[in-house]
Amino acid sequence: MADNRIIIEGSGRHIHLSQTDLEALFGTGFELVAKKYLSQPGEFASESRVDVVGPKGTIQGVGILGPTRAQTQVELSYTDARILGINAPIRESGNLAGSAPCALVGPAGKVDLAEGAIIAKRHIHFTPEDAEKFGVVDKEIVQVITDGDRALIFDEVVVRVSPKYATYMHVDYDEINAAALFGEVTGIVKKK
Repeated sequence: MADNRIIIEGSGRHIHLSQTDLEALFGTGFELVAKKYLSQPGEFASESRVDVVGPKGTIQGVGILGPTRAQTQVELSYTDARILGINAPIRESGNLAGSAPCALVGPAGKVDLAEGAIIAKRHIHFTPEDAEKFGVVDKEIVQVITDGDRALIFDEVVVRVSPKYATYMHVDYDEINAAALFGEVTGIVKKK
């Protein structure tokens, strides 16, 4: 993290399920099994997948992240939302009121979500120690400058600070592709 550099990770489409919805999709008593642990402590990609259905299309085999959460959340890119035919808003994780509806189809059943589909607002997870080093605070909006053939400035990046986090920036795959951020890449955090 020299020179205010942060590691940028791509976050593909995924789902966080409530325990109730997990059991509706996979059966009573079902538990997620970790396939791969992620950069954020305690979070993992599970072996389980479901289909996401919208009025115009279906995306098959969308991964489920664990552990379960209080409320089901479907995180998509704009490209995904267009395939499904839904108008998913840009939101911070957990801010689901009035977000887009969709359906989830699993091996044991279907869940119709009245809301829950979002496009995640680009963000940086910071430990409190790293936030202090970077001179940023929770909920602050910063910019991140990338390098390379398609270098750009990500604006409207929200800072999220918690002792439960590891320090990484997350953007979706539309943004990864737009900036050609392939492999292990970093960006420079710039205060606005």
